[in-house]
Amino acid sequence: MPVLSETAKAKVNLTLRILGRRADGYHELESLVAFADAGDVLRLEPGDGLEIDVSGPFAGSLGHHNLVVEAAKRIRAICPSCRVGRFLLEKNLPAAAGIGGGSADAASALRLLLKANPEHLAQHDLTAICPQLGADVAVCLDQRFAVMWGIGEKVSALGPLPETQVVLVNPGVALSTSNVFRALDAASYDGPDREIPDDLPPTFDTVKALGSYLESRGNDLEEAAIGLAPVVGDVRALLSAQAGCLIARMSGSGATCFGIFESEALAQQAADRIGSAQPQWWVVASKLA
Repeated sequence: MPVLSETAKAKVNLTLRILGRRADGYHELESLVAFADAGDVLRLEPGDGLEIDVSGPFAGSLGHHNLVVEAAKRIRAICPSCRVGRFLLEKNLPAAAGIGGGSADAASALRLLLKANPEHLAQHDLTAICPQLGADVAVCLDQRFAVMWGIGEKVSALGPLPETQVVLVNPGVALSTSNVFRALDAASYDGPDREIPDDLPPTFDTVKALGSYLESRGNDLEEAAIGLAPVVGDVRALLSAQAGCLIARMSGSGATCFGIFESEALAQQAADRIGSAQPQWWVVASKLA
């Protein structure tokens, strides 16, 4: 079988609402999610063993616990006869950055293993494995414009999303999700186990309509993250100041911020200016898929 390949696209939380802390310790949330074309690249050489090689600009940021390997182990647990093999991970996204790098990698591993084992895995529901790997792996599995809720395990695809240009900026600060939630100190959530999210968005015909919708809905973790890493506020302000930026805010638990732009040219100009002003930051102009 030839080498198989998947792009683990950067997850962008366009909105993030935290309803409260549940009795199980997790947080009840609701988020509008899109995916940028920028991402890690994961390849699989199908075989009998299980190994991984990591390269790329952010290879050194990964710890010993790799979600790609964990995803493969979960597949083997439900399907011992499945081929796994050698994974090659090109790590282009910063870690602990609020754009789902590890979760996107795990979801890409699941998709690759399905490609390598269609005769075995087609009968299995891979979404059932996702919460075992991470709260936002489920939304990363399809990489579509979607709303997610619960702790992130419940996903409903939306669309279509108008062609949207985005600039992603990370100042090189890793933010622990648990630390950001601890700083938020959310009130207890004793609401129902929701079958549908509270706030389904409308259809967006234009990027400006999307921007107007986002203006009234923010990221509830943003101020807590800025308290831990004030540079996040600087990133958001710098993006907001760029010509053609419709809205700028933090993604996930940070520290990556995004800006939505009216055109590809304006997005690229903004990325070039920010990259020149802050050469140590990670700056990418991309399109939301």
